[in-house]
Amino acid sequence: MKIVSIVENVGDGAVKGRWELMPSGRARPSSGIAVGVLATSVLVAGAALPAQAASLKIVHPGESVQQAVDRAHPGDTILLLPGTYRGSVLVSVSGVTIRGMGSATVITPADDAGHATGAGPASRAAQATGGGDPVGGDCTAPGHGICVHGTAGHRVTDVVIESLTVSGFPKNGVSGSETDRMTVRDVLVEDNGEEGISQEKSTRGLLVGNRARGNGQAGVFVTNIAYGEGGAIDTAGTVIIGNKLTGNRFGAVLRRARNLALEGNVITGNCSGVFVVGDEGIPRGGALTVRDNLVTANNKYCASDGRLPYLQGIGIVLTGVEDTVVTRNVIAGNVGASPMSGGVVLFRSFRGGPDTGNTITGNVATGNKPADMADRDGGPRNTFSRNVCHTFEPAGRLC
Repeated sequence: MKIVSIVENVGDGAVKGRWELMPSGRARPSSGIAVGVLATSVLVAGAALPAQAASLKIVHPGESVQQAVDRAHPGDTILLLPGTYRGSVLVSVSGVTIRGMGSATVITPADDAGHATGAGPASRAAQATGGGDPVGGDCTAPGHGICVHGTAGHRVTDVVIESLTVSGFPKNGVSGSETDRMTVRDVLVEDNGEEGISQEKSTRGLLVGNRARGNGQAGVFVTNIAYGEGGAIDTAGTVIIGNKLTGNRFGAVLRRARNLALEGNVITGNCSGVFVVGDEGIPRGGALTVRDNLVTANNKYCASDGRLPYLQGIGIVLTGVEDTVVTRNVIAGNVGASPMSGGVVLFRSFRGGPDTGNTITGNVATGNKPADMADRDGGPRNTFSRNVCHTFEPAGRLC
């Protein structure tokens, strides 16, 4: 008989066992396993399994997600039942899936006593200084929610985070570093102090169908390195698709990154919609695609942070990047008077690097002020063609 899966309940009264595939194709439990877990096994019965049969670990509210992760092996799924889970979670094993049961499964900070605290300032301060669940290791100390972290030369691969909420952490909701093929799917990241979902030093990520709202920096952030300089990273085809990014400082930031696509997202109500940032590093940021997005009314006001001027009314900005294609987007109603306000704007990097060889084509831009499209850079070989727009800056040029 073929072993289909191992099912493990990590709560009180734990049950373990093996499901076997009957000749008829129906599954039955081996001796010693409770019949009541059959429905849970069906979740993984049809999945392709590694050489070692996959394990499904069920976690109940009030139990430790980190303990379940620490016991996981490649191919395992950790299923979080609806409820609130306290403290940060660090994933450093490849091939692990953390799956909630929709937005009712919530991961939120814990105070020094381990009690749930939500998103209050005291909670954020405690987390940022190492408070909360000590099991979280280097995920708790900085104050991230869920961390998927490898090391240089040893990336964590094929981790999946899906169908849950990460809320109220002082740093990032979901933080991926030194990963390959990390998937973040159907996750709500809200009211986190910095990025909603962050991917750095990583390749082939898939960020799909998420909602990011009310985060202190970007809803989605892809970069070479979050705190540091250097040339752009080749993400080897990272895709950011079908997300809804609202009420953040930035909807999406693609900084010092190459070979990725931002497509089919709804980006609205932020201070700035999309920032594509290159600067002067070698290789330069760019060689990416921004397509089929709805970028509207990003008119929230965000004060200057000392590095950037105040932000308001910004649709899509390219600053210091090369060979980027912006196409088939709808950019509407982004209105402001900051230096980068407007629909689609080319803006010279604050470090002096020009935009070079970028293509803006086939977009619809309307109701953006001071201009639907603007070339405030003047760098070489940037082209605007076949766009629908009413105002261009400088005047006299065609969309």
